[in-house]
Amino acid sequence: MFKQFQKAAKTTMLFTLAIGTTLAFNSGTWAKDVKIQPTSYRTVAEVKDWGAAITKIIVNLGKPVPKDAITKDTFKVHVGRSDNRLVNPFIENGNRKVTKAYVSDKSGNPVNKTGSYVVLEMEIGPALTLSSAIHYDAAGSGFNAWNDNKYTITQQKVIKTKSGTISGLKIDTSAGEIRKLVDQFTTGKATFDGVTLTYVDYAPAQDKVKNPLVIWLHGMGEGGTDPTIPISGNKAANFASKDIQSYFGGAYVLAPQTPTYWMDGFTGFGDGTSKYEQALMSLIKEYVAQNKDIDTDRIYIGGDSNGGYMTMLMIRDYKDYFAAAVVACEALKDSLITDEQINEMKNLPIWFVAAKTDTVVPPNDYAIPTYNRLVNAGAKDVHMSLFDNVVDTSGLYKKSDQTPYEYNGHWSWIYVYNNEVSKVIDGKKTTMMQWLASKTLD
Repeated sequence: MFKQFQKAAKTTMLFTLAIGTTLAFNSGTWAKDVKIQPTSYRTVAEVKDWGAAITKIIVNLGKPVPKDAITKDTFKVHVGRSDNRLVNPFIENGNRKVTKAYVSDKSGNPVNKTGSYVVLEMEIGPALTLSSAIHYDAAGSGFNAWNDNKYTITQQKVIKTKSGTISGLKIDTSAGEIRKLVDQFTTGKATFDGVTLTYVDYAPAQDKVKNPLVIWLHGMGEGGTDPTIPISGNKAANFASKDIQSYFGGAYVLAPQTPTYWMDGFTGFGDGTSKYEQALMSLIKEYVAQNKDIDTDRIYIGGDSNGGYMTMLMIRDYKDYFAAAVVACEALKDSLITDEQINEMKNLPIWFVAAKTDTVVPPNDYAIPTYNRLVNAGAKDVHMSLFDNVVDTSGLYKKSDQTPYEYNGHWSWIYVYNNEVSKVIDGKKTTMMQWLASKTLD
């Protein structure tokens, strides 16, 4: 009798244990870890008002997970920034703040059910250098360049799936990078009389009409031999955005790059000449000849700072080639422009942009007197937008007193890239891009 009782009790105990084990597995307490494929990550860079920033990471988990299995606390993100141009390449390291996390497809699009990828969006801002994708070598070359960003994504919380759990992930293998808008440009180079200029260009979708060409000349920090820098050091890549492109019905964009500075003159820096002027004009003409779809009556040129200087030289010396010009914080001193040159330029549509707080090229020595002389000479389509300062207009970035974040006063190009320059023309508020797109050669 006792043996029968003992046997029955043992059977009951084993059954109970089996049930408990099953419940524990299903609840995740004793759940087994899922085998996964090799993991990796890709960074996503976007060009913001202050330059290129890494805004998010797309993590390949190596295993499908439910869309609700991830929160912004699931992973910790650490980055180390370095620049191989420097004697000591190390720049900084630290943890990035994750602001949003979601399960996605390979391209980073949110999924409805399950996905093998996770997007980690991170905090960015004009003063958060950890998010920067580029570095300015102030003590050396004086140029911006893409810096090395090595990320380590460490799992902090267990991820539950139908087949088990994922835990203990440490992901530090880069599978590449995505550069929004920048990746839509192609690169090239051209040589004239021993001078080589690199460039990037954007071509609109083919249609049944000819398309205009927008030429943009970079500032002092974007020289060198990597032509993606002139559209990434500041927001010049935005000329390829849907918004800007819509004003032109699709426009070609050409952004040449000088190996040094546009302001390198034959007798000195910013002397009213440039060693690159002939090579630049040769590149432009060659590019136009190669793209038969370009409307030669709608070729526009513009630039900021050093590029504004070069723009002034180009419209001074090739005034009949361009339909209009845009110059931001231009660096050609008014004293270097003769009355004869003013008289020759007065019929070309020009829009000047500057800020009163610009101490690099004070408007009173550059844009303002030149604008006034053009108007006094009888210019009918020359405009000036003089801002009090340069501030964030998105509402996302503020100073400690909650007023808008203020940028360096030299950075008036920000308003141009965002198409936030406008004035009343012929009784109607007109943005700079609306104005520019309407111009044609007579």
